[in-house]
Amino acid sequence: MASVTYDHATRIYPGTERPAVDQLNLEVEDGEFLVLVGPSGCGKSTSLRMLAGLEDVNGGHIYIGDRDVTDVQPKDRDIAMVFQNYALYPHMSVADNMGFALKISGTPKAEIRQRVEEAAKILDLTEYLDRKPKALSGGQRQRVAMGRAIVRQPQVFLMDEPLSNLDAKLRVQTRTQIASLQRRLGVTTVYVTHDQTEALTMGDRIAVLKDGLLQQVGTPREMYDTPSNVFVAGFIGSPAMNVGTFDVKDGKAVVGHAAVPLERDVVSQLTDADNGKITVGFRPEALDVVSSAVPDALQVEVNLVEELGSDAFVYGSLKTDGAAGELHSGSSDQVIVRIDPRDVPMKGDTVYVTIKPGKSHVFSASTGARL
Repeated sequence: MASVTYDHATRIYPGTERPAVDQLNLEVEDGEFLVLVGPSGCGKSTSLRMLAGLEDVNGGHIYIGDRDVTDVQPKDRDIAMVFQNYALYPHMSVADNMGFALKISGTPKAEIRQRVEEAAKILDLTEYLDRKPKALSGGQRQRVAMGRAIVRQPQVFLMDEPLSNLDAKLRVQTRTQIASLQRRLGVTTVYVTHDQTEALTMGDRIAVLKDGLLQQVGTPREMYDTPSNVFVAGFIGSPAMNVGTFDVKDGKAVVGHAAVPLERDVVSQLTDADNGKITVGFRPEALDVVSSAVPDALQVEVNLVEELGSDAFVYGSLKTDGAAGELHSGSSDQVIVRIDPRDVPMKGDTVYVTIKPGKSHVFSASTGARL
């Protein structure tokens, strides 16, 4: 096994000026499961392909262990990649697909068969070894692609959105299998996804990318509890965090008719560039439903209630009556409130909520950085 290091790694595609990946500095520890996550076009797949040797590195270096592999051919990097579309040979059996890379490298037939059978046992594919891919379900095909990577016994696994072609239930089941399999094998793994739920549930650590730039690296809990900027705050978490920019008056963020108290050291960090404003974020579960008599409560007009059995979420609009400040969650202009699933309001009702003490997140209005 080996660590992986990106040292100011940069990729600029021909005909463009802006780097697809810009000065990426990232270290993946030996045996770690690291998830690269971000929206489409953020550079996560390009970062993975640079590590695989499928994309040129225009600046900086990439190391596997202590070895600089920046200019090494993909076949000589001792990595194995699992693709989004399985990439299986349709005319070969499952066993032949899994052992094909070993066959090409000249591994003896007996050893190939042994490794394939071991991997098939791990992945519950033993009874399917003689079948062709067309006779398998999507989840089974993805496990065959995983098996092909496992038999290589590489130093690093690379996975490029391997679950995106599966249905919702199978995706949940397979992500659990992949995470437990990686823990068992202990192979350093770099996993790319745009699904932040996958990132939170699978990774030892998460690296969030946006526009080719690394935004934050940390454990799932760190990313959820202490996002480093507004982008990470809005991207990590489902449902998304409620975020809004408001005027600061008398040490409080004025949110419509309500006010959110701010700590003195936070107010002291505001600069002229912030223009007397601050960005406040709070997660749906950080809100308490209160009576209309509670001072400084946020008023949310209910547009939709999403009932999930054990949970319920109100999607609504912040009532400001023309006062400055708007709240949104992710790409939606609605506020999300987690409520008691056995006490659900109706559409058109007004819900009064307050933010639980210590559960708000504050960011600079000008830079978006955490204060």
